[in-house]
Amino acid sequence: MENEEKNKRKMGGRPPKIDPAVYRFSISLTAEENARFMTLFEASGMHAMAHFITACVFQKGIKTIKIDKAAMDYYMRLTSFYSQFRAVGVNYNQVVKILYQRFSERKASACLYKLEKLTTELAMLSEKIIQLTKEFEEAHLKKENWK
Repeated sequence: MENEEKNKRKMGGRPPKIDPAVYRFSISLTAEENARFMTLFEASGMHAMAHFITACVFQKGIKTIKIDKAAMDYYMRLTSFYSQFRAVGVNYNQVVKILYQRFSERKASACLYKLEKLTTELAMLSEKIIQLTKEFEEAHLKKENWK
């Protein structure tokens, strides 16, 4: 009876796979081929080289991701500039409100005239920024059609 209990003990470890991969292959590459292979592997973004090789052999879709550091930097700076531009708009509204509260109508209008000239310059600068952004997107950020 004790022998039967010992034989029925549960086995430790990971449960066996249903369809284990037991066939192995080996290839040899030259230095140039290896460099090209490693470049493709790194560009694919896959974590396991075995999965990448399997995808290459069976012609599955291999995804490559290219990250343009200049485009990312430009996008981050443009985002921070946009937040600063919004802050200027908020400050502009506050200044106009305080001018009419604290000063006479004539003095407030004189100050607003100067402020209006600076605002038109800021608007022209904003249009230039939008134009540069569009040119940058057309030249560097080519968007593919996703299906």
